[in-house]
Amino acid sequence: MFFRIILIFLTSFVISVSGITQELTKLRYLPHWLAQAQFAGYYIAKEKGIYEKYGLDVEIQKGGPLYPSIRELKNGKCDIVSMFLSGAIKAKNKGVVLVDICQLSKRSALMFISKKKSGITKPEDFNGKKIGVWRSDFQELPCGFLKKYNIDATIVPITNTVNLFYYDGVDVLCVMWYNEYHQILNFGIDYDELDIFFFTNYGLNFPEDGIFCTEEFYKNNKKACQDFAKATLEGWKYAFEHEDESLELVIKYMQEANVPANIPHQKWMFNRMYDVYISENNKLNGELLKEDFLKTAKILLESGKINTIPDFDNFNKTK
Repeated sequence: MFFRIILIFLTSFVISVSGITQELTKLRYLPHWLAQAQFAGYYIAKEKGIYEKYGLDVEIQKGGPLYPSIRELKNGKCDIVSMFLSGAIKAKNKGVVLVDICQLSKRSALMFISKKKSGITKPEDFNGKKIGVWRSDFQELPCGFLKKYNIDATIVPITNTVNLFYYDGVDVLCVMWYNEYHQILNFGIDYDELDIFFFTNYGLNFPEDGIFCTEEFYKNNKKACQDFAKATLEGWKYAFEHEDESLELVIKYMQEANVPANIPHQKWMFNRMYDVYISENNKLNGELLKEDFLKTAKILLESGKINTIPDFDNFNKTK
């Protein structure tokens, strides 16, 4: 009788555990660029079982210029995406009913660079020049910068390389502090050969990387969305506390996606993500501040990228 009771207990336990496994909510997450250290926190959350701890079965999809976040979200190819706050506001204004469920970035990492030999030392010197801007969802703020300073220049779309800048095909290039800027340095151009125009120094210090979904998906899956945000923040916290482990995992994801993997470059990127994700009080949080939202939306409005500012309370689900 004793052994029969034990057997019944064990059977019930196995059924219970099996039931828990079956209750995991499936989510499809699309990063807004190729596999790299910019998404280390998501990789950690998946591989360390953090998403599962929150009851989620998360599929991390292949991102990049061939899979724009907004297009894939509208077409139902994914459930949750990461993208720039400015791009999300622009899409919202165009009728894509988005909500922000986690605002990771606390400052802009965008910058313009030029070679000192070009003599471009201030925004007004951009006039009449060729300016390389990435053909992606990242165009809103560079265009806002040019609009702010009434710059009349030729915009050259950049797809996947900094070669045009290296070989003087463009005079000015829009780069990410954590990515293309470091690539330029690795090409052999020293930092003291460059003039740097951080957007943060020109009244354009806006949050960038955020996590978004449609309003409908959020209403139908509110807890799953909130849990995804919490788990991702926990993933980033663990990542920043375990750099070597995180970088090893980043390289694994890059190799699986057939993306060239350079450890020193990924280490640079990883450290810069800490700089842009950690708030002034030295904490990691996912809250979108109303003042940051309004500053970003105002620039988009003034540059003609949107015709009205979306309602903040309907847009913001980060609390």
